Amino acid sequence: MTAAAHMKITNAVHRHRHLSKQGLLERAFTFAFRGLVYAQIWEDPAVDMEALAITPDCHVVTIASGGCNVLSYLTADPAKITAVDLNTAHIALNKLKRTAAQTLPDHAAFHRFFARADDKANIAAYRNHVAPHLDEATRRYWEGRDLIGRRRIGGFARGIYKHGLLGRFIGAAHLLARLHGINPKRMLDAQSREEQREIFERELAPIFDKGFVRWLTSQPASLFGLGIPPAQFEALAGDDRMDNVLKARLKKLACDFDLKDNYFAMQAFGRGYAAKNGEAEGPLPPYLQAANHQAVRARAERVDVRHINFTDFLASQKMASCDRYILLDAQDWMDDDQLNALWAQITRTAKPGARVLFRTAGEPSILPGRVADAVLDRWNYQAEASLDYTARDRSAIYGGVHLYVLKGA
Repeated sequence: MTAAAHMKITNAVHRHRHLSKQGLLERAFTFAFRGLVYAQIWEDPAVDMEALAITPDCHVVTIASGGCNVLSYLTADPAKITAVDLNTAHIALNKLKRTAAQTLPDHAAFHRFFARADDKANIAAYRNHVAPHLDEATRRYWEGRDLIGRRRIGGFARGIYKHGLLGRFIGAAHLLARLHGINPKRMLDAQSREEQREIFERELAPIFDKGFVRWLTSQPASLFGLGIPPAQFEALAGDDRMDNVLKARLKKLACDFDLKDNYFAMQAFGRGYAAKNGEAEGPLPPYLQAANHQAVRARAERVDVRHINFTDFLASQKMASCDRYILLDAQDWMDDDQLNALWAQITRTAKPGARVLFRTAGEPSILPGRVADAVLDRWNYQAEASLDYTARDRSAIYGGVHLYVLKGA
């Protein structure tokens, strides 16, 4: 990660003195966040696209993260998507996905590369089809070596979703469960929602009653693998114990949706995308579904990936030039000055009818009382719709999904 980008993440996370307990935790988090965090983004694009109501004239501005949603939004046919991120690994992953969509010969090759992501044929496909079309910085990243000397592109022959900070966190959670005699993959044996609930209550729920698990989940550093900084840890816990919060979120993931249609659950419990009954595809993000491949391929050129801060990008744009904004959970990291700077630029650049979508670790919107009334009063909070989107977000890890619409549209 470049020094400038690392400094911007540092400024977003560091709120306490260097040698204080919170300060040390914040610095440990920024160190962990330097590499690949999310090989798959953990926000539900189906909910996003419904909430955003993307139209063919829309300029969508989003945080890039793992890139799944960036390409999935193309199925809604926007005019343009600008994907911004401060993490160089996420920038490289987004550019790889965009270029692969354009250059791999067919859906089968694209599916193998990003859905299977564990086949040596992917390395040959990268070399023959994708690499010649990458910019120098992106190619240098993927052909460079990780901390133990392996070329990063080799992750697509070893199961990329088991790598990165989140992938290793899920692997550690599986190991912890197995040490307590529990196999999380058992969830995938369920044939109905009723069986899902039975398996969860019988096999997974009791682990949260273990003393060691209660202690471990009370430590902010234990959730760094979810990309949760110390300040967001506090918002996630609220007034409850963290083990209770995590148990409730995992129960939603395991029980509230049919696992056969929830690729987030497949990743959490199966550590990959699983096929259904021997079919070619199991539950997949929209960008990986065969029916959407031609649209994603044809529209991939509309994606502009930028290594820049969200607020700084908007500051470079003209007044009333953007339509849709997706902030993921980034605002949970921000102090009041950063929030106000961001929303001042959102409001300045928003076209009539503009929509802003974001998630929070806790349940309520974090904007009232923090963003200046003169700015926030220009937006309508869609409270009832936001509750519905929260309930239907299959990733299940967030307390709230929030939609704001510019007034006067």
